[in-house]
Amino acid sequence: MPSFEENTMNDRITIQGHDGAFGAYIARPKTLPASAVVVLQEVFGVNADIRKTCDELAEQGFLAVAPDLFWRQEPGVDLSVTSEPDWQHGLRLYQAYDRDAGARDVKDAANFVVKLPECSGKVAVLGYCLGGLMTFLTAVRYGVDAAVAYHGGDTEKYLGEVDKLHAPLLMHLAEEDEFISKSAQAEIKAALANKPNATVFSYAGQNHAFSRHNGAHYNAAAAALARRRTNEFLHRQLH
Repeated sequence: MPSFEENTMNDRITIQGHDGAFGAYIARPKTLPASAVVVLQEVFGVNADIRKTCDELAEQGFLAVAPDLFWRQEPGVDLSVTSEPDWQHGLRLYQAYDRDAGARDVKDAANFVVKLPECSGKVAVLGYCLGGLMTFLTAVRYGVDAAVAYHGGDTEKYLGEVDKLHAPLLMHLAEEDEFISKSAQAEIKAALANKPNATVFSYAGQNHAFSRHNGAHYNAAAAALARRRTNEFLHRQLH
């Protein structure tokens, strides 16, 4: 398997945002132009897992771009999910992360990507954990063509903004998530229940990050189900 540096289809780009320039990983499908998916990281930065997620989306026919959300604090973060020091490093960045500025960055990234010659004109946002929350915030505050949020921690704190959700939203929740309590999950489901454009799937017996490649709680069956639902949703909304 070639590394991302060696794969000519996949490389780095620089996004010009309102507050500055930041890097991103890009994976291009065989057929261009294509609909785009902006992929939002967990606390580990644009690491091997996020790059693999982009590569998989490119295989599904999407132009996938993962912006560096931590660029204001520490550009180029690439942490390992199996290293305790890396976990602590990521959590420190997460705790100091400016979510309001981050949502603007995500919208800047989407605006930048939609203008790329490789993009056919539609852009979804898809995120995990921190990225799941940022997907929700970007969708309600700025709007996107479609949004997919995997177990976004702290989403329940922003449910007051749900009336502004106009984009189609798909949300994946793990029932045994150690970072999103069952009461928080119930609040999220209740807030989205009356939104015809929102779908919430709950995965029984699953822990946080059940779909993360090589994660401690990775569950192949649940991850495959979530991925299939995500791909069907993206193809439906972006084509």
